[in-house]
Amino acid sequence: MTQQLACDAMLMALACRGSPRGVISHSDRGSQYCSEAYQALLKKYGLICSMSRKANCWDNSVAESFFRTLKTELIYTQKFATREEARQSVFHYIETYYNRRRLHSANEFVAPAIYESSAVMLEGRCL
Repeated sequence: MTQQLACDAMLMALACRGSPRGVISHSDRGSQYCSEAYQALLKKYGLICSMSRKANCWDNSVAESFFRTLKTELIYTQKFATREEARQSVFHYIETYYNRRRLHSANEFVAPAIYESSAVMLEGRCL
């Protein structure tokens, strides 16, 4: 993974969320997240950087769980002919299944998008 990919992903997330300020961005200590470009991006958009402790995967257990699920439910079940096919498949899995329909025990057994919408409605805001 490159710093450019990490920056592009963050910019895409910010665009989808209306560039909220004061949000915590949690990551591991990969060089792409420690890079000057990525750190400057966080600062520019008023995001709070949170990184795992060195050699401690437990700090990032939510992300670790997500990637285990992604690999088990999608990646290991298919053979992709091209990188583009894999990219599209992962995007489709996350956006149409994982976020919108897959139930999560950490979210009171509702999909993340529904859980987030409920929380936002309680706060009187719209996505």
